Amino acid sequence: MPYGYNSRFLRMDLGTGEVSTQTYTEELARKYLGGSGIITRILWDEVDLHADPLGPENPLAFMTGLLTGTPVPTACKGSVVARSPLTGLWSESTVGGYWPARLKGTGYDGILFTGEAPKPVYVYLDRDRTEVLPAGDLWGLDTYEVAERLREIHGDKCQVAAIGPAGENLVKIASIMMGGHDGRAAGRTGMGAVMGSKRLKAIVAGEGARPGVADLKALQAKNKEVLEVLKVAAKGLHDFGTAGGVKAVEAFGDLPIKNWMEGSWTEGAEKICGQTIDKTVLEGHYACFSCPIRCGKIVRLRTGPHQGDTAHGPEYETCAGLGSMVLNDDLDVLCAGNDLCNRLGLDTISASAVIALAMEAYDKGLISREDAGMEVLWGDPGAILGLLQQVAYRQGLGEVLSGGVKSASEQLGKNTAEMAVHQKGLEYAYHDPRAFTSMSVNYSTANRGACHLEGLTYFVENKAFPGSIIGLADEWDPHSSEGKAKLAVSMQDFLSVFNPLGICKFLMRGKTGPDTLAHWVNSALGWEVDAAGLIETGERLFNMHRAINTRMGISRKDDVPPPRLISHARRTGGAAGSLPHAGKLLNEYYDLRGWDEEGIPTEDKLLGLGLECMLPPTPW
Repeated sequence: MPYGYNSRFLRMDLGTGEVSTQTYTEELARKYLGGSGIITRILWDEVDLHADPLGPENPLAFMTGLLTGTPVPTACKGSVVARSPLTGLWSESTVGGYWPARLKGTGYDGILFTGEAPKPVYVYLDRDRTEVLPAGDLWGLDTYEVAERLREIHGDKCQVAAIGPAGENLVKIASIMMGGHDGRAAGRTGMGAVMGSKRLKAIVAGEGARPGVADLKALQAKNKEVLEVLKVAAKGLHDFGTAGGVKAVEAFGDLPIKNWMEGSWTEGAEKICGQTIDKTVLEGHYACFSCPIRCGKIVRLRTGPHQGDTAHGPEYETCAGLGSMVLNDDLDVLCAGNDLCNRLGLDTISASAVIALAMEAYDKGLISREDAGMEVLWGDPGAILGLLQQVAYRQGLGEVLSGGVKSASEQLGKNTAEMAVHQKGLEYAYHDPRAFTSMSVNYSTANRGACHLEGLTYFVENKAFPGSIIGLADEWDPHSSEGKAKLAVSMQDFLSVFNPLGICKFLMRGKTGPDTLAHWVNSALGWEVDAAGLIETGERLFNMHRAINTRMGISRKDDVPPPRLISHARRTGGAAGSLPHAGKLLNEYYDLRGWDEEGIPTEDKLLGLGLECMLPPTPW
């Protein structure tokens, strides 16, 4: 048995009930790491890339990272991998909390589901057994209720991954929640809908053993060094969570306001930020497995259908989405909306984006009160909470909105495509590329769509992460497009190893670079890799996913940002007048990547990265 990981995963055909174990070699682990890296390579030879994402032939994998469950700081992450029903692309959604580490402890690095159960089921596994159990009495429950019910059956220490009504109803922006009231979400790209299509309500991971490491003393020595830096650098995250950045983001001109149309929202940002949460509704802090930062917050709900309960506190993205995006400065409504999304199993970014689109369309007379079944006014609490319910149950206007902003604009017509801010069908995360122009090319080329986490280039531009750690400059003009393609390439290659290793990207706040990651890999797994080798692996993984997506039709035409973010400058605020030079950035980016002018990885590039398996059988 290797150190750190189990070198095997479960395969379950939910249609036939067949369960088997598949092993993989250390050679494969070294080349593709864990999580989405290794499962994507393993599945490449057998997956029909044109299959219906919500059909039984679309495999759904829950994978842990190579270091998940070890004493490496923040080694808590897992990836949910499938073809996305929202974008149609090969995708992943990452999640922390305790469930991924508990899954690793059962003796498997992941579970691959195929087929479709004839009736609702859930899966229980620990080190001694694996069971597929009936879930008819769980179907229809929200994610909190499911977690509570299953903990009553299997014990308080088990960890539960579950979908809510949104996943059951095949809402294409449905998430998967890991845990109950203090849960974490595999939120993006609609993985909850894939789980629902298989009639898989939940996966319960029982108690198990932690993976062994090769050199615990060396690992702990590096941990101590990193923790000293994190103690200072991540204090804001510890004290106020990601929502603590709302005011600073607004000052940069980075906060999306009124569906990306406005430039300033200073008073509103003050009312919904993490510092205000701390003074008003905060009940406590919590951490994911092996995390010293403890950025998770618990809040008391003071309005909404679950008034009086405690719930997970809103993250920055949710404060932006259910706050500034829809002009809602009522913190209590924001917390209630966040809680509804978690209970119902909705991605808060995509859900808030479709609500913002509906509000703009209503404001401009493109949809009526009769269409929506209610007034859909900017900032209206009833519209925000009501539309979240409609989307989850696909009722009323929610039926149109449930497929995301791209699908909604196609159905609504009447120029609503101008209001649908997305890339490849995935709604933009809430950092404005007009504030940090490197984010324009990052969003354009990120493999799962408009994902900020694939590059986090704004971390370098706002000096949260020194560029010199990966061989770049530390000082950048956030409104210039010069050098930003290089920044995007370098950060994407670096960030590509975090998910498959199972490590949280917030470690970058502690100036954690590739040398430190390589040290952890070597001391935990007993390998001998260096920083350059790790970055090359990241480049391999990024190109592998791009090559798969190009086989599904992705090219330059899909890398063009939405007009609102490259043609309409913000009139006020920290990014007033700034626009990224999207065409120039793409040209430079493709050259640096070794892709052709249409954005397709060349044969030389794929061969140079050892990806001959990704070469097409016929010319592009």
